[in-house]
Amino acid sequence: MFSPQLPAVDGLLRAQPLARFTAARLGGLADYLFIARAPAYDDTISLLDAAWRREMPVTVIGGGANVLVADAGIRGLTIINRATDIRRQRAGDAMLVQASSGTNLIRLARYCQENALAGLEWAIAVPGTLGGAAVNNAGAHGSDIASALTRLLVYEAEGGERWLNVKSLQYAYRHSRLKYRCDRRFFVLRAELKLQRADAAQIQARMERNNEHRRRTQPPGASLGSIFKNPAGDYAGRLIEAAGLKGKRLGAVQVSPLHANFFVTLSADASASDYFRLIELVRERVRARLGVMLELEIQTLGEWE
Repeated sequence: MFSPQLPAVDGLLRAQPLARFTAARLGGLADYLFIARAPAYDDTISLLDAAWRREMPVTVIGGGANVLVADAGIRGLTIINRATDIRRQRAGDAMLVQASSGTNLIRLARYCQENALAGLEWAIAVPGTLGGAAVNNAGAHGSDIASALTRLLVYEAEGGERWLNVKSLQYAYRHSRLKYRCDRRFFVLRAELKLQRADAAQIQARMERNNEHRRRTQPPGASLGSIFKNPAGDYAGRLIEAAGLKGKRLGAVQVSPLHANFFVTLSADASASDYFRLIELVRERVRARLGVMLELEIQTLGEWE
C-alpha cells in the first residue's frame, strides 16, 4: 500500500473495496479511491497532478462494465468517474451535444431521445460512461461512439487541457489511440457529439427494439458484457459455443448458457481469479480446436499473479 502522500481532498478514501464499482461485483482494494462527481473536475485534477508528480499509477473506472479488477486490488489512485453534465447547442441542421465523461451512456441516450436527437439509440442497452465509451470505442447494433463523436477534451500530465479531434483518435472496431496509449497519463474530461434531429417517437421505437434484443440475447445479473472482440467475419460467441464451452463453469463463474461471449458471476464466492482462469481456458480451447486466438474486449486491472 502507498503511504498517505496525496493532498487532503474531501472524498479521498484509503483501502476501499472495488467490487461494488464493477459489473461483475469482483475485485480487491484500491490503495486510494476518489469518486468524481463534480463536472468541473477541479478536485480530480488536483489529485491527478499530485499522483503523477509522485509517479503513482492512476486508474480510471467509469461504469465498471468492461473491467475485471484483480482480487489483489489496484495500487495507487483509483478514480470512479460519476461526474454528469449534459449541454447542447445548434450547429446548422444538426445539434452538438457536449457532456462530461462520467455521464452514464443510458442516461445520455434518453436525454437525446427526449430532445429528438438521433444517433445514440444503440447506447440505450449499453452500461458504462461516455468517457469509457470514447476511449474504447464502445458500440452495439451496428454503430459506435466514433460515429457521432467530433472531439474530446482531455487533461494530460504534460500540457494540461486540450481538445482532440476525432480523426486524431484513430478509431477502429473497439479501438482508439487513447486505449493503447502506453503512459496512461491522461484523463478524459468531456466529449462532443454531433447528432441529427429526428422524430422522437421513432427514436424511442428503435431504443425499445434494442432493449428487447438485449433482454432476449444477453444474460441478466453480474456480468462484464462481451468478453472477447468479434473476429473479422465471425462472432466470438459462436466460436466459444463451437468449442463446446457454452455453460462451462470454473468455481462460481460460468460461460453463460444464453450467450457464450458473456460470463456470469454465480455467487458471492466468485473471484476475479476464477474469472480470469475461465477467460484463459476459453481462449486456449478456441485456439486449439478452431485455430482462432480471441482478443479481449474487457480490460484487466490491478495486480495479477
